[in-house]
Amino acid sequence: MAESKRRGEDAGDERLDDDATVDGVADDDVADDDATEAEEPVSRGGTATRKRARAESTEGRKTRKDTERIGLFARIARFFREVVAELRKVIWPTRKELLTYTAVVVTFVAVMLAIVAGLDYGFAKAVLFVFGNNS
Repeated sequence: MAESKRRGEDAGDERLDDDATVDGVADDDVADDDATEAEEPVSRGGTATRKRARAESTEGRKTRKDTERIGLFARIARFFREVVAELRKVIWPTRKELLTYTAVVVTFVAVMLAIVAGLDYGFAKAVLFVFGNNS
């Protein structure tokens, strides 16, 4: 709602023309000057350069020698530390939720078991009827 008021105010503002100028220079000329001066890629903050981007990308990389220095037990210990860290992030269900979810799953499995058992029994009787019963 605040945006609609702002837009309404801006629409009536005479300063916002298509032919607006800044210090006697048209907006199109100002935009062209900005585009020619910015030869290097600019991030949102306007401070990124190619050299900095390359430096940051090479700093984060590990060479093969760095990974070979870590021993087997150190890698196993790191794995378990990461597992524990991830398990701390989990939102565990309350006891009531756990009982509810368990009841839903058990009920669903029981219904599916009954359907499959009924179909199995029905198909068995149909096969015996079609092919005959020797006994």
